[in-house]
Order: sequence, then structure tokens, then C-alpha cells
Amino acid sequence: MPGPLDGVRVLDLTRLVSGGLFGMLLADAGAEVAKVEAPGRGDTLRALAAGADVLAENFFAGKLETWGLSPGALLQVNPRLVILRISGWGQAGPYRGRPGFGTMVEGMSGFAAMNGTPDSPPLLPPFPMADMVAALYGVSAAMFALYNRDARGGAGQVIDLALHEPLFSILGPLAADFLLNGKKRTRTGNRSLTSAPRNLYPTRDGRWVAISASTQPMAERLFRAIGREDLIADPRFKDNAARLAHVEALDALLAGEIGARAFGENMRRFEAGGVTASPVYDIEDVLADPHFRARELIRHVPDPDLGSVPMHGAFPRMSGTPLDIRWAGPALGAHTGEVLEGWAGLSPGRVEELRRLKVV
Repeated sequence: MPGPLDGVRVLDLTRLVSGGLFGMLLADAGAEVAKVEAPGRGDTLRALAAGADVLAENFFAGKLETWGLSPGALLQVNPRLVILRISGWGQAGPYRGRPGFGTMVEGMSGFAAMNGTPDSPPLLPPFPMADMVAALYGVSAAMFALYNRDARGGAGQVIDLALHEPLFSILGPLAADFLLNGKKRTRTGNRSLTSAPRNLYPTRDGRWVAISASTQPMAERLFRAIGREDLIADPRFKDNAARLAHVEALDALLAGEIGARAFGENMRRFEAGGVTASPVYDIEDVLADPHFRARELIRHVPDPDLGSVPMHGAFPRMSGTPLDIRWAGPALGAHTGEVLEGWAGLSPGRVEELRRLKVV
């Protein structure tokens, strides 16, 4: 079945994580994504913009202009083109010329300062969070622009996507709380500022469980499951406000009860009692879980060299226009002729001439 973006052409000039994830998500949705890479090396240009619907780039701010490929020039060639420009700090502003790797953004967005335990230093995420969040925002922005163009008769446009801004936007009301109340978000570890209990607790045999009992019925079910129904009437834990005020005592009590039992016994009690609790998995646990296996969290995609390659499934799952993984990745330059002939309208002879000149 065709994907939701079947027929959409994407010219991908990006490098590294944010652009790679952006292109992958559009390709899984059925778009024809042409990745422009340096001959013989991979991943880095020549303009095919006339035949594209979307062009994505994540060079330093203003780099396209130095090559004579400004958005204005590209839109003259193709007025319907949607141009996504990913950079660390955006195409305008005092920092536009600075390097913009995700680590810098994670530090300057406010994220690292609020991440960690009260007695720990600020913590960076253990994966490229800023780049991946920006890629998701980039996909949304490209879809907004294509809808405006195709469904509402609009023209192409330029999307200025700074890595810093999407990450800042998902951190919640940090700015509003500071500006209105003078409060700064502190590091709280696994606890929540708005509900209790919410934490990770070790079991007797060295496993961990995650618990979030943020409503009164959830908290009462938890107390019953651990054999401490008496805590429901305890004035320290009678409602969420009281539990937040006495969160240290609450966490210590729960850690003692849960830590006295093995993982399996705790999970049996939680499942029988309808407690909002789960195991803490590492990747081996994730891959062995029968629910995730049934939903094909990992797909084994055929590959001519390796036989197959394990890859994330294509999400989300759509009934009418499903997303899919078409291949694990073609060899470098495998589709050069197809793209130059089909997108740019070059003759086979001209393509061969460019190959001889090592342009492509």
C-alpha cells in the first residue's frame, strides 16, 4: 500500500543525526528521499531543487548562500519548494555563526540544569536528544508547509529550525514559572514536582521497578498492594498535597517495603492490585518482552551484504497509509543516475560525463 507521502520528493543535503532522522521518517512514510553525499565518501551538493518538494539542509547558518544557493535563488527555480534549514541557533541572531552541536544546546536550553538528582551535577542525556527532538519538529513543520501549499494553494517557504528551540519548548513551563513566580526548576531526580509517589525503587534481588501513583485511587491501590492499607488514613499520606509535603518519608517507606521482596513478588502484587508500576528494562529486557515482540518493535530488514539488519519499526501505525521500511540502505551512489535523470532531467550521457569528471 502507498504511504501517506507517496509521490513527495525530498532532497536531503543534511549530515549527522537531526537530518538523518528527518529524512528517515519521511522515507518511512513513503516519500522519495534523495540523499546528496560527497562522491566516494558519503554524507555531503549539487542542486536538484527544481524537481523536489522539500529540501533539507543542516550546514552552518548561511552556508547555502556562500554557494549561490540562497533560499531566494532556490525558490526562483522552484516556487513550490519547502526549504528546511536546521542549525544550532537559527539563521538570525547573535549566535547564528556559532557551532551548534546538540550537547551545547542541551546545556543552554535549561535541560541539563534540571536533569539529575539534588546532590548531582547537571546531567546531559545519554543520547542525541536535541537533534532527535529537532528532527520531529522538522517533520511537523514540513508537513504544515506541504499542507498549506497543496491543500490551501500556498507557495513554498523557508523553515528556520534551531536545535535549541524545540528542546526548550518541550521542557514545560520553566520560563513562565520563573517570570511569574520567580521559581527556578531544581534537580529532583526521579521525583515529580506535582505528584507523589513517583520514583524508581530497588527490589531485594537487585532489580528496579518504576512507580507513578499520582491520583488518590492509584496511591490507595499501591498501599494495599504492599500490605500497608493503614497508610491510606495516615495524615502524612492522606492526599497528594500531604504526600508531596512528606515525600522523603514516603519514598523511604516504599523503598523499605519493596526492597524486602524479590522483583517477581513485587510485580505479582502490583499486577493483581492494578498498581501503575512497571519493571525498569535494559535493552536486553526490551527485546525479550513478548508484548514488544508481538508489536514488532524491531524489524529485520533484508540486506544484500549482511543478510538482514535489525532496525526500529516504522511508527506510528496507520491503517490506511501504513509506514514501512523499504530497505536497510542502498550502497553509496546506487541511485545517482536515477535521481539525476528523473529529478534534474539530465541525459544518460551527461550523467556519465559527470561520473568521469568525478562530480558525482
